[in-house]
Amino acid sequence: MEEKQSTAHAPGCFFCNIAAPQIEAFVDRLWPADTREHFRNARLEVLKGMRKIIDDRIDHLSQHAAKGTKVNVE
Repeated sequence: MEEKQSTAHAPGCFFCNIAAPQIEAFVDRLWPADTREHFRNARLEVLKGMRKIIDDRIDHLSQHAAKGTKVNVE
């Protein structure tokens, strides 16, 4: 029999932090293991997307805009 790892106190997951063990047991009966794995992967992809948005914004803000243009005077 597969050993189940509890996610009731997983850091960073709103659902896991709010869900009581009774709700987790209900979901375990309602959804098969492959369905739970699918939703876990979906949560990871959402978080990766947020990270990409933040990284892009940091890169944008880190770029220094040119304050002027050099003109050669003869």
